[in-house]
Amino acid sequence: MSEENFLIRRAIQTIDIEHRAIGELRERIDNAFVKACELMLACKGRVVVIGMGKSGLIGRKIAATLSSTGTPAMFVHPGEASHGDLGMITDQDVVIAISYSGTASEIITLLPTLKRKGIPLISLTGNPESILATTATAHLNGYVKEEACPLGLAPTSSTTVTLVLGDALAMALLEARGFTPEEFAFSHPGGKLGRRLLLKVKDIMHAGDAIPKVSPDTLLSKALLEISQKGLGMTTVIDATGALCGVFTDGDLRRTLDSGKDIHKTLIRDVMSSRSKQIQETALATEAVLMMQENSVYSLIVTDASGALHGVIRMHDLLQANVV
Repeated sequence: MSEENFLIRRAIQTIDIEHRAIGELRERIDNAFVKACELMLACKGRVVVIGMGKSGLIGRKIAATLSSTGTPAMFVHPGEASHGDLGMITDQDVVIAISYSGTASEIITLLPTLKRKGIPLISLTGNPESILATTATAHLNGYVKEEACPLGLAPTSSTTVTLVLGDALAMALLEARGFTPEEFAFSHPGGKLGRRLLLKVKDIMHAGDAIPKVSPDTLLSKALLEISQKGLGMTTVIDATGALCGVFTDGDLRRTLDSGKDIHKTLIRDVMSSRSKQIQETALATEAVLMMQENSVYSLIVTDASGALHGVIRMHDLLQANVV
């Protein structure tokens, strides 16, 4: 067998073993899982995740997932907890302790203190008979028949199952809390997802003096000067009362020139588009993207709740804001 085929075979075996382990986990999602969720839903403090070694690395990810989906959580290293960091855990918290064997000495050392403080304990182990499992308020069984490691030594299937259990907890809690996309975005303000969920049209539109405006009786040649000065590739046409009469875009200009009209003699009202695509300033920027794509337009008129002109937004603005 070639080395290439051997590597592919080992990869597929690893995936198959871990896939089976996750499938077997389905049968163990029971009342203990419900109890764990109820403990976290009732928690007035934070969910504190602890774990050693690879379990600790998985624990950090579980804590991060919980925090970003509506359940305040943090990771505390059990070794450091024995040397002062245990003070970070209050009687308002719930602790999730992760140890596949259920016998990690650094965690077992903490159990008497957690019990004295009356802190609910959720354990994730692969041994329901272990001291950690039997001491816990709720135990989640992450047992696996075999690790994907051919030596049976490196945590592989067991850490995968633990991670899946953590995700299952986080998603169940997310739905139970009625957690919304907007709330998720507030936890991710620096990312593209946060911008897509939080950014409003009014946050990036061109407003005030930046809006190109001409009256209906303006010569097309002068309207082109306004378009050039404001640099938005279009102009609004506003009557004496301030009401929007229409718009004139680069596309309108091409059609006007193709028809042979003289820009020095033609009034803007005779070549403008009387109907324009509009969006309210309180709409999400992503809604503006969708409207532009569906209507094959480059810019939108932005209005307030009463329909009055408040700004202009272009696809370029959305691209610059990293919404698209």
